[in-house]
Amino acid sequence: MTSPNLFQQPTPADTAAVDTAIVTRRSMRAFLPTEVPESQIEEILNVASRAPSGTNTQPWQVHVLTGAARQRLVDRIQAAYLDPAELAKHTEEYAYYPTEWVSPYIDRRRKVGWDLYGLLNIAKTDKARMQAQHARNFQFFDAPVGLIFTIDRVMQQGSWLDYGMFLENVMIAARGRGLHTCPQAAFTQFHRLIAEELQLAPSQMVVCGMALGHADPAAVENSLLTERAAVAEFTRFYRD
Repeated sequence: MTSPNLFQQPTPADTAAVDTAIVTRRSMRAFLPTEVPESQIEEILNVASRAPSGTNTQPWQVHVLTGAARQRLVDRIQAAYLDPAELAKHTEEYAYYPTEWVSPYIDRRRKVGWDLYGLLNIAKTDKARMQAQHARNFQFFDAPVGLIFTIDRVMQQGSWLDYGMFLENVMIAARGRGLHTCPQAAFTQFHRLIAEELQLAPSQMVVCGMALGHADPAAVENSLLTERAAVAEFTRFYRD
């Protein structure tokens, strides 16, 4: 990769390409079996590694699963998720969501859930189909590439902010190559199984998973377009 001119003004085409990659990034929940070359995964991660981090600590560690390695992890977690007694043994290692929900967050959470289930014709009372849909998380939604992200336990909240920027870079770099992703916090519940399967050092903590591949354009769930608040709702300008 050649070094870009950092001080050259982007062309309108450059701006449009970046904006398109950002606004077309969605969490896809159905993928085609089309393989993604390892060289392309390396390209994505190389670009993503330019994410900023405090004092250049670069706290991210990435575990790429394809083929049989991916399937072994999928099988182990699926078996645990579908067995009530085994599922009860697995809990998240960190709190992703608040312990007490308030508006507008709970309203947004409920809406996206029911919007998705509505597309899939899953009724609010159909617990079995809800469970089956949630289980698809642990198949990486059939994506041929599963990514597991870990961080060293010594790192603190600032490094988790840095990590989020790295994850976004992964997703945007993937879009720039015609690929789609789905970031998946659901995997954190099974951090012990992941640690065993990937032989993680005790110092490593699972941050999340991510599906990577070619989205299935025929899958109705991939038509979900989540709403975003207007800029005026979350921004204040101070002029004087």
